[in-house]
Amino acid sequence: MVDLIAKSPCDGLLPLTLGPLTLSEVDTGPMTSIAPFKGQAAEASSVLKATHGMEAPGANRTTGKEGERVIWFGQNMYLLMGQTPDAALSEHAALTDQSDAWAVVRLQGAGAEDVLARLTPLDLRGALFKRGHTARTELRHMMASVTRVGAEAWMIMVFRGFAETLVHDLQTAMASVASRHP
Repeated sequence: MVDLIAKSPCDGLLPLTLGPLTLSEVDTGPMTSIAPFKGQAAEASSVLKATHGMEAPGANRTTGKEGERVIWFGQNMYLLMGQTPDAALSEHAALTDQSDAWAVVRLQGAGAEDVLARLTPLDLRGALFKRGHTARTELRHMMASVTRVGAEAWMIMVFRGFAETLVHDLQTAMASVASRHP
């Protein structure tokens, strides 16, 4: 019998540092999508607040903090990260475990915004896309979730099967930006 060993999506690929930029894998803990049933969004948000201390965020926003967040993930869809959902949520929303479905990385350092500008059509300048803002968008040729988690820090998520491509594309853009900032 073969013994299987669980590996993270970016195992052996990260961490990576180029100049002032660092790319590292994020261990999010449990991840669960929350899709409120028709007419139950307010109730689901109330239960989320009562049981997890975070309300459902508005469009393109997050609630919570490092290690425990709720991310807007599309119309009537949220992603709970860092906590196992309370059973009471299932009365108001469909819950789906997403823990092994995503590769999650953190890009940080001076020039991180410039790295992402090479890969996504979004305007991610700090005056417009502030901490706690998030978007589902194209990142090079992959669909991704991009969230600003600090002044020069980003959480980027793609489907697990694209982990190697994500790291490659970010590394290429990081090298370009790092070469311009000695």
